[in-house]
Amino acid sequence: MINPFKSKKGLGRGLSSLIGDTEVKVSSNKILISSILPNKYQPRKKFEKQALEELSNSIKERGIIQPLIVRKSDEQSSKYELIAGERRWQAAQHAGLHDVPVVVVEADNLKSLELAIVENVQRKDLNCIEEAGGYQRLIDDFGYDHEKVGKFIGKSRSHISNCLRLLTLPIEVIELLENDKLSQGHAKVLVGLENAHFLAKKILDKKLSVRQAEALVKIFKKNKIPRFKTHDPNLNNLENSLKDKIGINVHIKNKKNNSGSISFEYKDIDQLNRIIQVIKLNY
Repeated sequence: MINPFKSKKGLGRGLSSLIGDTEVKVSSNKILISSILPNKYQPRKKFEKQALEELSNSIKERGIIQPLIVRKSDEQSSKYELIAGERRWQAAQHAGLHDVPVVVVEADNLKSLELAIVENVQRKDLNCIEEAGGYQRLIDDFGYDHEKVGKFIGKSRSHISNCLRLLTLPIEVIELLENDKLSQGHAKVLVGLENAHFLAKKILDKKLSVRQAEALVKIFKKNKIPRFKTHDPNLNNLENSLKDKIGINVHIKNKKNNSGSISFEYKDIDQLNRIIQVIKLNY
């Protein structure tokens, strides 16, 4: 019989290790697929339609080889909550199966999240944002720190910290990562930049490599300078619009008599030349 908890090399703790910490009952009979509820701690959010269809076709031909991992639901006594194997569960539904093989585990909420993260990381099913979100939940909901997450998942503390930093990127950049339009390597160089979305669009438009993206960021990167606070929301919107266009902070000061000034922040000669070029091209 295939060991459903066999771990892959390179991961600090596999499913077999985590399962060993809990009381396990291997179900000899299948359970109704309708009695299984989705995992509320599932770190994976994106499931590719084509891959699900291929798995569904395989299940129609061969059935489910590797059982799902479930626990008794604490909300509905007659139900089970899925811990690991959501792709197989979804594909089985598409294949029209009425019941599926399972392994029933006695697991609390923390163990449920741990098992779900380990299975997905082992299979490399998570994108970097889903992976970071799982680690963040261990920290927020269960009091883990970066070092403890690293030891648990079998990765370095710096890997965990770098992964979590991706969650600080603007939502527009995070969506590019979630949709596999931007790589994790590209995203790492954008962390902490005010103009991260602007630079992400430039990276995609120019089809830059990670090294080329680093060079681009070096041009635009600058020390943080306190911004002039504009109270007029219309002027704020105009400043942001101009910033999005040229990738450089713009400040507009407008007096009551509608006189004032507009200023551009630049750190080096390359940014100054860019401002001059934009002005020449448009006027």
